[in-house]
Amino acid sequence: MEQATRYLPAVGRVLIGAPFIMSGLSKLAAHDATVGYISSVGLPAAQLGWLIAVVVELGGGALLIAGYRARAVALLLALFALAAAVFFHRNFADQNQMIHFLKNIMLAGGLLQIVHFGAGPISVDARAASHTPQPTR
Repeated sequence: MEQATRYLPAVGRVLIGAPFIMSGLSKLAAHDATVGYISSVGLPAAQLGWLIAVVVELGGGALLIAGYRARAVALLLALFALAAAVFFHRNFADQNQMIHFLKNIMLAGGLLQIVHFGAGPISVDARAASHTPQPTR
């Protein structure tokens, strides 16, 4: 059974990381609209917010999929998802916003699983760990 499930962490990282990449790409394609939306919720430095979002979503999504420094990247993405939920999806009178809020909370939950358990056996992290020389006594 362990052999059959060894691919599941990698599949999970792809399923979580790909939407971050897609969201980052959409922010690249819609710069002005994204900056306007950030401004509309009252956050300062909307241009900087756009840049941070693009870097976190594209970079974090790609690193998560690769399984490189997965624990740290997953923690960063979890915090990002929680911040996005609180700042952008807090209008619970709008059912769509509530769905997005809950989606971000669920994403954070899945990412915290990666923070705890790591990237899994099919990852850059696992490959690096297997090639790290062990100290001799």
